[in-house]
Amino acid sequence: MRYGMGAVIALLVVALAVCAMLSRKSKRTMAPSVAKLIGALVMPVTGNLVIILSGDRTLSILGYFTYFLGMNLVMFTMLGFTFRYCHMPRPSQGMKWLAYGLLIADAAQLLCNPIFHHAFDTEAIQVAGAAYYRLIPYAGQTFHRVVCYGIFLAIVGIFFWKMVTAPRLYLERYAVIFLSMVVVGIWETFYIFSRSPIDRSMIGFGCFGLLVYYFAVYYKPVRLLDRMLANVASQMLQGVFFFDAGGRCVWVNRAGRETFHIDRDNFEPSAELLTEIFGDISGEEWVRHEAIMDGSERKYYQLEKHSIQDSRGRTAGAFLSIMDETERHLAAEKDRYDATHDSLTGLYSREYLYERIRKTVDANPDRTYMICFLDINDFKMVNDVFGREFGDYALKCVADSLRRDLGPECLYGRLSGDTFGMCIPKENFAPEIAVAALSRFTISRDGAEFHLIIHQGVYEVAERNIEVPDMFDRASMALESIKDEYNVQLAVYDDAMRDGALWAQRIAGELPEAIRTGQLRPYLQAIVNEKGRVVGAEALARWIHPTEGFLAPYRFIPTLEKNGMIAQVDRHMWRCACEILTKWKDNDLFISINVSPKDFYFMDVVKELTGLVREYGVEPARLRVEITETVMMTDEAKRIEILKALREAGFIVEMDDFGSGYSSLNMLKDMPVDVVKIDMAFLRKTEDDARARTILSSIMQMTNSLKLSSISEGVETAEQFMNLRDMGCGMFQGYYFAKPMAVEDFMGLLDKSCAPA
Repeated sequence: MRYGMGAVIALLVVALAVCAMLSRKSKRTMAPSVAKLIGALVMPVTGNLVIILSGDRTLSILGYFTYFLGMNLVMFTMLGFTFRYCHMPRPSQGMKWLAYGLLIADAAQLLCNPIFHHAFDTEAIQVAGAAYYRLIPYAGQTFHRVVCYGIFLAIVGIFFWKMVTAPRLYLERYAVIFLSMVVVGIWETFYIFSRSPIDRSMIGFGCFGLLVYYFAVYYKPVRLLDRMLANVASQMLQGVFFFDAGGRCVWVNRAGRETFHIDRDNFEPSAELLTEIFGDISGEEWVRHEAIMDGSERKYYQLEKHSIQDSRGRTAGAFLSIMDETERHLAAEKDRYDATHDSLTGLYSREYLYERIRKTVDANPDRTYMICFLDINDFKMVNDVFGREFGDYALKCVADSLRRDLGPECLYGRLSGDTFGMCIPKENFAPEIAVAALSRFTISRDGAEFHLIIHQGVYEVAERNIEVPDMFDRASMALESIKDEYNVQLAVYDDAMRDGALWAQRIAGELPEAIRTGQLRPYLQAIVNEKGRVVGAEALARWIHPTEGFLAPYRFIPTLEKNGMIAQVDRHMWRCACEILTKWKDNDLFISINVSPKDFYFMDVVKELTGLVREYGVEPARLRVEITETVMMTDEAKRIEILKALREAGFIVEMDDFGSGYSSLNMLKDMPVDVVKIDMAFLRKTEDDARARTILSSIMQMTNSLKLSSISEGVETAEQFMNLRDMGCGMFQGYYFAKPMAVEDFMGLLDKSCAPA
């Protein structure tokens, strides 16, 4: 019996060694921990084998040392295995390191046994007719058993806790190892208290190691996988139907049962029901989308079928998944709608309108289309006066009128804030009807009516290959030609507009070179006093073009005003004026420079002008700043602060074109100015010259009362000069005295009197 037991244990040692080697070669996550545990089990089992087979005392003691230290190593590696296998949280790591410390202390005291003889000794007895050295335990051995048993019981407790708290799907994973440890623990306890000479519990430890290898490395939990897959299928949001090889439905998950009202105890009618709803569902592998009516509601589904093969590649059945895509489909439709339609009016967005027009024009090469650009005039005023909500309502009313009046072959959308675009087949375009609709466009709300002034520019698509935005640019160009007219609603693009646009592009491109080379230069128009003596001049921009010759101001100034490049012209004129004033050091002449409203957007006017007079050493009072009341149309408070800053810096501020606007008197009340330039319109012939003279006289009296200087512009005759002088005007400007001229020609006027003889 002794040697038979030895043979069994020897076989276990070999089996454990093989399992440890296989574990090291495995790629599974648990394999390293399993290899360490099984390798550790080899040591105490081998030590026990030596004890059983040895009849020599020294060899037996060596076996006991191997056995006891091996149990320490087993507990050490079993802790690491347990924490990995049971996925223990980090806070419990402290318990593991405490156990490691106890095991190391126990191993140390066991190794001291040959010196202190405190742990164990052996005594010879006869077993199966041969000497056998039985263990005599002392205090150190008791400590060893307490440490190992304590750690072992803790590990058993961890597995029990995981077995109780884990989902039932994982019960098998923990239960087998838990029960095997319980059996081994009971077996070892029986050996200790029975005083049986041979420790048979090592067979249990060896079997335990084999079970660990099987369940942690080799075993594939088919039942667990089956349960997990069944639970996954049951909890899937889409309906899942399983069919056998004959096409009979054998199982339906919860989503499928609830969606299609299928009895959970009878799945067989499912195939006929699905065929009735979706049509033919036979076949092995396919995906398709279906839209069906569910009462008054349309539902969208994705159907996907797959065959199931057995281990020999034969079809064992199939499963069909049905996903309700209604919500996603409707959300995608909404996203597409939002991406292609304006959120306020519901019309096409600008980009989508361009895309539709491009496709339509390309698809109909024999058809002519009209591109229309529609703009609500002074829409900002509508928002400011009536509020943003009313403005939005007005835009919706315009959109509704387009939907109502334009046919199905027309395309239309919102281009920007208050502009709309249309593409209309030429045969459907009726200018007279459009004009009539635009001229009487009125919106009503809360019992009040408001007339919107709407202009429309039209471009007939003659060049089909140009980009759609360019088509609308041409229609917009036509609209700009009537933007300031209230009795004209519609304008059609023509070649003259195109030529004007090309000319505007040309001069904008040539402006930097014109400034650099001196093509753009100042012309001076004299300003005289009441004696006809020149006291100053106004600097006016003139362009001497290398190919076009002398360009009249109307050919470039309005364009540069519109595109904002007038700021570059003004800055250049200011610098030229300062250069001229440095050459006039021997006289007190001044130069008036024009400041455009656009200048305030593109530069710090105060910083720019003060920097120039400082750079050239010019007295600020000799560089007069001339503005128009349009400067104050926006951000009035800020502009007043700028004018005050200019006056504090020593500049004289002139208000140009006084009397030409609708609010000159109101402006004069608030604007910090020194000089008023009276508009030449007062000097033109009228049906009632006496009334004009009265107004002029009143203006002169008012400016004198306000202690403001006055300059009369547009003086063309001696009679006008004398009349204005008699009214109290102090300075004069006009063709009667001199036209604008080059700087070198202007110098000839300085010693002459321009007053009538």
